[in-house]
Amino acid sequence: MEDAIISNEELLQELSDAIVSCKKDVVLAAVEKAKGVLEPSVIIDNGLAAGMNNVGTLFERGKLFLPHVMMAADAMTAGVEALKDLMPEGSEGSKMGVIVNGTVEGDVHDIGKSIVSTMLQSAGFEVHDIGRDVPIKNFIDKAKEVSANMVGLSALMTTTLPGQKGVIELLKEEGMRDNVKVMIGGAPATQAWADKIGADCYAENASEAVSKAKELLL
Repeated sequence: MEDAIISNEELLQELSDAIVSCKKDVVLAAVEKAKGVLEPSVIIDNGLAAGMNNVGTLFERGKLFLPHVMMAADAMTAGVEALKDLMPEGSEGSKMGVIVNGTVEGDVHDIGKSIVSTMLQSAGFEVHDIGRDVPIKNFIDKAKEVSANMVGLSALMTTTLPGQKGVIELLKEEGMRDNVKVMIGGAPATQAWADKIGADCYAENASEAVSKAKELLL
């Protein structure tokens, strides 16, 4: 009978593989199976989110395409939704923090930033994704409008990295910097660059973005 017992690792692998399959019904079946065995936070962080990171990597390597990524993101959202009833009180977005997320001006790369937005939302943050090629001032305006606690800045090209610095400088000018944390990310971004421009943190991938946001805002 021992063969029939599935280990936690196998359940998490199944959840991750289900996300990579990009099929909502497969994801929901895997979530159903893991419910009651694993904590909802573990299902999301170590199963679904891990799968979403794999999807991001496969997309970058040209193994998956944009429609697949969007389907995987939808499937992840459905999986998280299925766990809502089991989540402890207080994991609602407004209590965890409000984040404005976007790709800086001059940069039309969208996918990594969209995965980060999906995963932050799934973790319980209120996320306002303002898209790609976003002028510096728009980040500030949106942060004011929604009373954001954090701004996420993605840049995928070395030439657009200064846009991240520009947002931080404008936050200072507007007297908002003390109340708004800044997270940066994107292929050319590094911890050294984050330190240089005075960002609060640098996240290498979507899972890291979630854990850093929790560290800074909770």
